[in-house]
Amino acid sequence: MTPRNPPLFVFLIALGTGGLLTLMVLFNGQLAAHGTAMFASWTAHGTGTVAALVFLLIIQRRKRTPIIGKAPAWSFLGGACGALTVVLTSVTVNTALALSGTLALGLVGQVGFGLIADRLGLFGLPRRRPTLRDLGALTLICGGSLLIIFSGAGA
Repeated sequence: MTPRNPPLFVFLIALGTGGLLTLMVLFNGQLAAHGTAMFASWTAHGTGTVAALVFLLIIQRRKRTPIIGKAPAWSFLGGACGALTVVLTSVTVNTALALSGTLALGLVGQVGFGLIADRLGLFGLPRRRPTLRDLGALTLICGGSLLIIFSGAGA
């Protein structure tokens, strides 16, 4: 079970990750605007592959940890989901949604799917009923997303 009040550095890491995600969507959108969404996806994943190989070469010299067991088959879908995410965000960021609308709707999707996954116990998670606080947070996120998207409609 996760602690109720995580340390401050956990929040800072999460904020940093959100900033990196924003930069990723922006850069991929720029690549798609000058090429195609598929070009943006191939470029992003090609760069990631090279970076991962360099990282593996660096850590290969360290002591190896024992393999606990095989990863479940569904865990390999992360790569397919990542590729699809890059393609779709590269398209939507170049529409009227722009960067902020794309990220806002992405957040709605993440939180909504997270609540469903918790409720159903997907991916080996313990089942957890969404609380009123969870649903309130989702409602506020949806409302904020609508404000972001439609308040800039005339601009």
